[in-house]
Formats: sequence, structure tokens, C-alpha cells
Amino acid sequence: MTTILVTGGAGYIGSHTVIELVKAGYEPVIFDNFYNSKPAVLARINKIVGRTVPFVSGDIRSREQLEQVFENYKIDAVINFAGLKAVGESVKKPLEYYDNNVNGARTLLSVMKAYGCKNFIFSSSATVYGEPDSLPLTENSPVKRANCPYGQTKVDIEYMCQELQIADPSFSMVLLRYFNPVGAHESGLIGEDPRGIPNNLMPYLTQVAVGRLKELSVFGNDYPTADGTCVRDYIHVVDLALGHVAALNHCLNVPGTHIYNLGTGIGYSVLDMVKSFSKAIGRELPYKFAPRRAGDVVACYADPSKAKAELGWVAKKTLDDMTADSYNWQKNNPNGYED
Repeated sequence: MTTILVTGGAGYIGSHTVIELVKAGYEPVIFDNFYNSKPAVLARINKIVGRTVPFVSGDIRSREQLEQVFENYKIDAVINFAGLKAVGESVKKPLEYYDNNVNGARTLLSVMKAYGCKNFIFSSSATVYGEPDSLPLTENSPVKRANCPYGQTKVDIEYMCQELQIADPSFSMVLLRYFNPVGAHESGLIGEDPRGIPNNLMPYLTQVAVGRLKELSVFGNDYPTADGTCVRDYIHVVDLALGHVAALNHCLNVPGTHIYNLGTGIGYSVLDMVKSFSKAIGRELPYKFAPRRAGDVVACYADPSKAKAELGWVAKKTLDDMTADSYNWQKNNPNGYED
């Protein structure tokens, strides 16, 4: 069986991907330090897949801990989700972000090279495009200096992967540029559980819906869009997880550097999301307009046609699926994962 090391595998996107890997016949090994996740997710993953998925506690910055995993398992490929991910926090703590994200990825790639594991999938982001020159964004759109340390760590790791692959052509690097992951597993057992006040729109909506927060703050209503609010390409986390499975099938067979946008290709405004969410819960969701937030781009959505052509992957879930599944998760887990 093909064994896949999933760093950050207990996190939001990682946990959903582990489930889809098991369903596709792979053997994932979860490696996580629970900085952005909770131990309770492991039992829930096991319940969904009907067996115990191997787990190793560790930090990707620790060469010793990583080497132990490679000693104990024959790892065929690595999917790296381990990273700090809050834009605002990264502005306040740039050194921590560069250390965890960039230094962690460097250590991980170094250990992979030492053990002859040459298949790497990196959890990148549409933030590498910065403020788009034109839409939709393709994989050939220019990569820019990011407007926050979080985004810049994604740019730096992408360059590191590409440069390593040039130096060692036997590597297969897949860089997946996500747009805006939302939604939750249909079981309602796993979903997004951010620390503190959410940075992203969907967990903010769900926490308002279950009464954890009083109202949604919509940052800016004077953007040059149809309704004045920012536009984003939201993708269901299960579609995103399936994108990793499709990318892995490609990664294991085709050396080189492969870059893919994972999005729906449809831009929805913040108010579009509020309307869809209000429909899912059967009542109007309270919101207020607030000043623009530093670093927010006006509009951002993907051209996902390359992933369709080369990976056979297409996002299938609708905006109504995304909002309904998000609400189902939060309704069943009003306080997230409680250990």
C-alpha cells in the first residue's frame, strides 16, 4: 500500500484530506503538533473511515522527529499542511511565521531527500498572486511579493520547491494554490475550528448563527464590485481534499514541478455568502458594515481549467452545499472540538 505522510493532518483541510486518501486506497500517516488543531479530531477521523489511522505527534521543524517517522514507515509521498495561517497574526509575528512555515518546509524537504522520498505536495494559496492584474487567475498569472508575512511564506516555499526540483530532477513537486476553503464533512463530525475570533468569513458566519458571536462584521462596502463587498472563490473543503488525491495520483507518476489552482472559478461576494447562509439556517443573519481591512484584495477567483485537463479534477459542490455543511458542523459542535 502507498503510504502518505500528512503533516498538519489533524487540521481543517488535512483532516478532510486524510479521509479522502483512505477512501482512495492510500495509507495516510498523520503528523501534527496540535498548534492549529485538537487531538479530538483523530477519533472522529477514525470513526468516519472505520479504522485507526496512524498518528505521530511532532513538529516539522524537528529533524529528529521527522527522521523517526521515516525510520518507522516507508513514506512514498508527503502532503504538507503544517503551517501557521492567520494573516493578521503573521503581521505581528513575522519571525514565528518564517520559522514555522519556511524553516519547517526546508527541514521536511531535507529529510525527504535524505530518505529518498521524492514526491511532495505543498498546500499553497492564491495569496501568491497578490492584487490580481486581471481575472480569472491562471497558473501563469504573476506571482508577487505578498502583502503579509503569511502570504510571503507561501511564495518562498514555492520557490524553494521549484529550485530543489531543478537541482534534483527526480523530485515531483505539486504546488496547489487554494482559493477560499469552506464547508465541512457531511457527517458533521469534522469541520473548521479556528482559535479565538475567526479570521475567515465562513467560521464567522457559523459562530454568529449558533450565538457564539453577536453579528458578522463585513469589512468594507465601498469596493468596486456589484454590491460593494469583496469577491472570493469559495471551494468546499471536500472538493479541495479530492483535489489532493487527484494531485497525488499525478505526483507519483510524473516528475517535475506542477502548479494548479484549486477553486470553482466562480466569484461570490461577502453579501452573496450572507444570503446563502441565511437560506441554510432559515432566518436572516445579523451583520454590520465595518471599515476595510488592511491587505484584503478586491476580487480573486480562479481559472481551474488546468486541474481539470491534467488531473481530471473539478469542484462539484455548490455554494448552498458549502453553507449547509458549514452550519451542520457548527450546529452539532457549537464550541468546536471540545477535548
